[in-house]
Amino acid sequence: MASFTLPGLDDQQADTIRTALQERLEALIDTALTLKHIHWNVTGPTFIGVHEMLDPQVAGVHAMSDTLAERIAALGGSPNGLPGNLVASRSWDDYNVDRAPVPQHLEALDVVYSAVIAGHRAAIETTGELDPITEDILIGQTGDLEQYQWFVRAHLESADGALPTRDADQQAADRAQEVAG
Repeated sequence: MASFTLPGLDDQQADTIRTALQERLEALIDTALTLKHIHWNVTGPTFIGVHEMLDPQVAGVHAMSDTLAERIAALGGSPNGLPGNLVASRSWDDYNVDRAPVPQHLEALDVVYSAVIAGHRAAIETTGELDPITEDILIGQTGDLEQYQWFVRAHLESADGALPTRDADQQAADRAQEVAG
């Protein structure tokens, strides 16, 4: 347990917040690595647009990770972004698409984003009444993640507004809620 926390929070509150943030930190680190993997392995006629769309998302998710890690430290914790910890702690499967066409990667990425966003929303709920500062950080990040997902979905959406991932991303979101809840 930490030897200090931020003013206005007791040790138990801070521990709850640190735990929620550590889970989100792990999800964001994994997401950044997944985004870079897609960036390197996406193929097809629309390759360059997707390839270039992903770099700002990688940078944004890296910045989110840094913000959460620093918040954990400010709360008296020790953020852990080590690969062994990530693999041991995560509750999700590894991204399993290698070199593949744009639609295959974007469909898989849409599902990833659904799960990450659902996890962030669960963390907002967990931290909201304990610490509005942490809640605000998570709300801002969720908005950015939702925008990134919108960019992905714009590539996937049919003329009638249908998404090929509708059922799959709902299952991923439901699973993230079960793990977080």
